[in-house]
Order: sequence, then C-alpha cells, then structure tokens
Amino acid sequence: MTAWSAEGAEESLRELLLARIHDVPDYPKPGVVFKDITPLLADPEAFTALTEAFAELCARYRADKVVGLEARGFILAAPVAVRAGIGFVPVRKVGKLPGATLSQAYELEYGTAEIEIHAEAFAPGDRVLVIDDVLATGGTAEASLQLIRRAGAEPVGVAVLMELGFLPGRERLEKVLGEAPVDALIRV
Repeated sequence: MTAWSAEGAEESLRELLLARIHDVPDYPKPGVVFKDITPLLADPEAFTALTEAFAELCARYRADKVVGLEARGFILAAPVAVRAGIGFVPVRKVGKLPGATLSQAYELEYGTAEIEIHAEAFAPGDRVLVIDDVLATGGTAEASLQLIRRAGAEPVGVAVLMELGFLPGRERLEKVLGEAPVDALIRV
C-alpha cells in the first residue's frame, strides 16, 4: 500500500473526511448503505483538504493529466487538476462526447457498460492519474486504464476518496497497473 492508503493516511485528514460522509441506508435499494459525499463537497475545509491530498499525489507521481470518472470523479478531479496545474480529461459514458473518441466496454455484475474519452485527449507519453470517489469492483477504473494506454499515455496510478475493502477492486486494479499504485484516502 502507498502512503495515502487507509492504513497510512494522516488520521486528522481521514477523520475530517469521514465526518462529512453520510451513510444513507437502503439507497438506491434495500440493503445497500450509500456513502453520500455531498456534505464533504459542501464543506470548504474538507473539500480543500481532499483536493490538496490528491494534488500531492499528482506531484508525487509526476502526473501530466488527471482523469475523472463519470460522474463524481469529475467533481473531484477537476479542482485537483487546477490545484496541481495540470490537465483534466473526463471519462464519459458512451455517446456523451462530441468528435472522435475511443471507447472501452467492460463487465458489470449484470451486463456490460461502455465508457469513452476524446481520441486526442493525451499527448504521447502523458503520465495520467485516475481519480474517482469510490473504488468498489474496479470495473470502470480498469476500463479507463485500458483507454489511457490505447491513447498512448501512461497510467501512473488510481486515487480514490474511499475504497470499499470488502469488494475486489484493489486486487483487480493491481493486476493491470503493474508497479503503479492504488491510493485510497479512506478504506471502509
């Protein structure tokens, strides 16, 4: 695990972030406990601390661009890109981007989904950090890594606000990332 993993995160940052993430039972369906990050986003201290933590990872991994995964990943990655002084690339659901795109299908629990990026989103050799709110099964993040590589860029890691440790997302991503890290600020 890396310095920003659940075990190594600064306890004060972890406490600040956790205090502003609310559990919503039985949403979107009975038996599911949804982790609502909107109170964190509404708190300038917590949102700034989160943005700074991710911007530090951009500097550590010498990222040229960040990718934000639709939709909450956009909210987190865009201010990180501004703070780090690097570019932001949205990974969208298929059919949402104009112009030439690259797409990648991936498996869901019950079916498939597809994401895409602009075909010329990266310069050859760009170092790219993928940012999202939650790491669960890792399917969307894995598909984004495939897109990044197909576009000629190099994934330097995946960073998430929260990892659901009871799901296999980390293991799935570690297999395709090689030496690049998976960073989670919080692990539940």
